[in-house]
Amino acid sequence: MGDLNPEPSAAPVGASGFARLVVGHTLVHASMSGMRLAAPLLALHLGLGTVYVGVLLSLYSLTQVFIALPVGRFVERHGLRRPLGWGALAAGSGAWLCAAFPRFEVLCGAALLMGGATGMCMIALQRYVGRAARDGTELKRMFSWLSLGPAASNFVGPVLAGLCIDHFVGLLPGGGDLVGFRAAFACLVLLPVISWLLVRSAASAQTLHPPVNGAGAQPLASAWDLLRASRMRALLLVNWLLSSCWDVHAFVVPVLGHERQLSASVIGGILGGFAVAAAMVRLLIPMVAAQAREWHVTTAAMLGTALLFGIYPLMHGAWGMAICSVFLGFALGSVQPMIMSTLHHITPEPQRSQALALRLMAINTSSVLMPLIFGSVGAVLGVSVLFWFVGSAVGLGSRAAWRLRI
Repeated sequence: MGDLNPEPSAAPVGASGFARLVVGHTLVHASMSGMRLAAPLLALHLGLGTVYVGVLLSLYSLTQVFIALPVGRFVERHGLRRPLGWGALAAGSGAWLCAAFPRFEVLCGAALLMGGATGMCMIALQRYVGRAARDGTELKRMFSWLSLGPAASNFVGPVLAGLCIDHFVGLLPGGGDLVGFRAAFACLVLLPVISWLLVRSAASAQTLHPPVNGAGAQPLASAWDLLRASRMRALLLVNWLLSSCWDVHAFVVPVLGHERQLSASVIGGILGGFAVAAAMVRLLIPMVAAQAREWHVTTAAMLGTALLFGIYPLMHGAWGMAICSVFLGFALGSVQPMIMSTLHHITPEPQRSQALALRLMAINTSSVLMPLIFGSVGAVLGVSVLFWFVGSAVGLGSRAAWRLRI
């Protein structure tokens, strides 16, 4: 890939500034994760089937497929704060549209907006962390703290949305049976607003992430050139399999819960238990970062996930589903810091923004297609088959994770 001009390092913002960035990212992501619970439940409430739910969930990833590489270049030019600001604006707009017009076509448009917003924030923050870390151990620690954001948001968003749906129904006279959904969407509008206030107070854009100077810099190789490396292809395969596990869990739990007549709060609690477990394991990783080996953790997580996916559909009660959800959160929650650390080890520094964007594009291309497949298969064979099929694929794919030794 050649010798390219090195990029300036990102200046540190201090513990409190970095914490505000992580919380800001958490709130943007929580807005989307709450929508991913509320929107499918509203679609089912309107009498639409699982195919429509699959279409709706796939749209959260569609925007990211097309904007990932342009966003990577945008982040290099403009730093961190501007991408996060645009992301917060797009996420808040999507939630507001759903609160004002709770119809399926509006839910689809909001999914496109909120998916793109989350992807923009993710690339900007991941690129900043990759440049700020001083060594491999610190890289794993910083990515572990950063990955707490999505994990925590997957608790905050669904639980908040579920409580609003259940407890605002009938609160407003004449509000109709959609008032709970409107209240959930309205609450989700506030999260990106708070996020932007936190990001603005953290520091200036130049302090957070100095843009790369264009003068005298050699043109970067194409992002597609990264695919010539066998370890990059293996990394993308592993990341795709594991992201499919998140997708199938987010898809199946609301459908299973609806079939088994669980309330929205209970369904949100099951998804929230998954998120709490994912956050807890990421709290532990910084403490053992020097001893943790990326390929060991990733391989073990894939084998554990395969086992849990075999058991999950056999749990018919809320408590059984919640226990499986928690253990699955432990397994999948340990993976992202290891994947991101591996990516930074195997990618030349000048191409890391493009590598991050390529990774995001790959997993979101899958996330567009997989819910459509999930909806079709679920309608024909039942949603339990989805768990067993994806679990088998993840178990077989663990060999690729073992080959990612650094």
